[in-house]
Amino acid sequence: QVQLVESGGGLVQAGGSLRLSCAVSGSIFSTNVMGWGRQAPGKQRELVATILDEGTTNYLDSVKGRFTISRDNAKNTVYLQMNSLKPEDTGVYYCNALNDNIWGQGTQVTVSS
Repeated sequence: QVQLVESGGGLVQAGGSLRLSCAVSGSIFSTNVMGWGRQAPGKQRELVATILDEGTTNYLDSVKGRFTISRDNAKNTVYLQMNSLKPEDTGVYYCNALNDNIWGQGTQVTVSS
């Protein structure tokens, strides 16, 4: 059974940083496009960053230059480094294995002004 387990969320002041991690069990990690999505209260979930198995990345315009997605294929883990956080970055952040459309349980990120 495939599981995606996120960690690293929390409360941070505007301008601060957080690093999210997602550990993936099962055999799907190495060939999957991995991503991070977020869902703010009252809004639809949006995909903020993706990374291909060979490392090519893509970002939502609003996080470009502030967020960095990376992956460690040896550890079956994907990361999201978030810098210069803004209150509008607040939400539940979810790890996603795009090829199989599998999501983690989410981790809360709250940015105070």
